[in-house]
Amino acid sequence: MRLPVGLRVFAVLLLPVAITASAAGQSGARQSDNPPRHTTDWPNLPDGGSPLGPHLERGRPASWELDQQRRLTAALAALRPQRKGVIDAYIVAAALDSDPVFGREAREAGKVLSRRYDAVGRSIVLAGADGRGPSALAMGTPRSLALALARVAAVMDKSEDVLVLYLTSHGAQVGIAYHDGDEGFGLITPRRFAALLDDLGIRKRVLILSACYSGIFVPVLTSDDTALLTAASSDRTSFGCRAENDWTFFGDALVNHALRKPQSLGDALVEARETISDWEMSNRLPASNPQVTVGEGVEAWLAQLEARMPKTATAPVGAPATDALKP
Repeated sequence: MRLPVGLRVFAVLLLPVAITASAAGQSGARQSDNPPRHTTDWPNLPDGGSPLGPHLERGRPASWELDQQRRLTAALAALRPQRKGVIDAYIVAAALDSDPVFGREAREAGKVLSRRYDAVGRSIVLAGADGRGPSALAMGTPRSLALALARVAAVMDKSEDVLVLYLTSHGAQVGIAYHDGDEGFGLITPRRFAALLDDLGIRKRVLILSACYSGIFVPVLTSDDTALLTAASSDRTSFGCRAENDWTFFGDALVNHALRKPQSLGDALVEARETISDWEMSNRLPASNPQVTVGEGVEAWLAQLEARMPKTATAPVGAPATDALKP
């Protein structure tokens, strides 16, 4: 999943961005179900700023900001409290780019993970429009993601409950990108994301990162109580992120197939990696080399959580990620 050219030539200074009347007018006019397209280059952003890295909104009208806040507030308020003595999973699935493949993937990942981990009522999906109808969801942004995680930390029992996070977007060798059309820009760096989770005290976690170069998160997110899955190694791209797709390779293989089945996370990972490898070799693509690290303490709580997973599989949905490669 390749990042827009502008971020690949990352600069060290933040250039001022004028919020002009024309830009605001364009943003205010975009109130449709169709996801915005990227038509301008990425602004130059440094590695700094907010707890999740630089985050810029330009040309957004106040009505848009209020609408997003209302959507997010409703989603956060709807989270059910944890059940004493039960290992509850809290699901957060977020798409951070307006290319609709990510919104489609996050929506379905939220459903699959919620069913698998008995998390109905304890799930939040953050995703913009996917072009297929109205959406009441709050968008995925560095801010909304941080607030969702903070809310999860507030309602869960951190001594027994688990965060299951699915994050999908474009990526670069400096982090995972937030990019909403020509108006929203941001970056989640490994160091700052690790600091956020640590500050919130969320220790037991299954983190699934679907983005190019997402292996850069492995050194800083690895812990005894973390299962970490990334779509690619720190020096490799992953595939399937065309806007018109329903899935990326990683999301299709892992979520749409392997995690729908009543098998352990470990077996699902093996299946997904083999599937992705077959797809890449048959299409003569360089290996994305997905990464997996599982801490020594994970099995103790994951086995109890997965003992409650449904005993029957569900059928894959959407067009296969490999369809985009057909002539």
